[in-house]
Amino acid sequence: MTTPHHRAADLPNLWLPYSQMQTTAWPVTAAKTAGSTITLDDGRVLIDGIASWWTACHGYNHPHLRSALVAQAEAMPHVMFGGMIHEPAKRLAARLAALLPGDLERVFFTDSGSVAMEVAVKMAIQFQLNNNHTGRTKILSFRGGYHGDTLGMMAICDPEEGMHSLFAGVLPEHIIADLPTDAESTHKLEQLLSERGDEIAAIVTEPLVQGAGGMLFHEPAVLQTLRTLCDRFGLLLILDEVFTGFGRTGTMFACEQAQITPDIVALSKALTGGTMALAATVARRSVFEAFLSDDPSKALMHGPTFMANPLACAVANASLDLFEQEPRLQQVAQIEAQLRKELEPCRDLPNVRDVRVMGAIGVVELTAIPDPEELKCALLEHNVWVRPFRTIVYLTPAFTIPPEELSHLTRSIHSVLQSHA
Repeated sequence: MTTPHHRAADLPNLWLPYSQMQTTAWPVTAAKTAGSTITLDDGRVLIDGIASWWTACHGYNHPHLRSALVAQAEAMPHVMFGGMIHEPAKRLAARLAALLPGDLERVFFTDSGSVAMEVAVKMAIQFQLNNNHTGRTKILSFRGGYHGDTLGMMAICDPEEGMHSLFAGVLPEHIIADLPTDAESTHKLEQLLSERGDEIAAIVTEPLVQGAGGMLFHEPAVLQTLRTLCDRFGLLLILDEVFTGFGRTGTMFACEQAQITPDIVALSKALTGGTMALAATVARRSVFEAFLSDDPSKALMHGPTFMANPLACAVANASLDLFEQEPRLQQVAQIEAQLRKELEPCRDLPNVRDVRVMGAIGVVELTAIPDPEELKCALLEHNVWVRPFRTIVYLTPAFTIPPEELSHLTRSIHSVLQSHA
């Protein structure tokens, strides 16, 4: 194990994410991956409980993904997407449009979830401006929400969640409300929209699960309420499916469980099966048509240099092949059942506030985690890779994880929480 005097601050050159490097322990070093395991440079093999931030849904190094990557690298690793297109992007856009509900059919590619959400918000505001609704420039989002770390997205995250509170006063001010989970909160949201609806371009939320806000679950009825309110007040509904998309909640997309169609949806993370950086913002036909004009200023002026990277698009197509050819959603249902059974004993531990499961997401919420770094290191002693944050220890494994490896993860969490109670 890393000793206390080996701190991340002593690493040459690297600046780590989400880390106070003065106090964070020296990180472990990955050497190779396979299936649901990560082999470290010292030979230890870890079972990965979080699929590299929820991305490696098919497990690591799947041969179908690898062969698609190699074949595309030999043909064309990259070409600019400005004034030029290519077959992998055309095919991927068509497949995404066919999979998504309703008329979500126009796909704008980017390279990260944060940027996909930036584009979604930019689309929504410009949609209103293009339709001469010049006062509708604010976004309404919800407490507990997280949509990325770029400046624009920081402004619509929960202002109290901690990561971005330092920037209060610097970020543009949008509108933060409570999710309409009951009659009282729904009434308050209706009242807010009645008073300020003419300022708002769109409502943004993560469907069914607010991920980085603490894996907070809500019912599909919440999304139905938001769809109804957006229609009533002339707002666009943006769903951030960066985390929930591609089977994580038990359906291909979380919004399917509410039987609604958002106006704009953002996708990333598992889009390429955790192999390449790629994201997409997908808009309904009516949104796209608001940008069609003889006036050049009404076009969407955005274009990441590596958008629609052919390597990433080829791997994303291969990932969709696997969803078609292998029983991924059935595997998610099996993981859900196993997590419900095997995490339930944690509920009886002294420091545990809640245990909840949805699809391939298992959460043990504690009353507090005084030192998440210490807890992570204790889990490492069991040869599992799990990263506690806020007040939760969670699992978001690959959909292909063998049952015995998932059991090792759940037993390790129970054992460590029991010893730290």
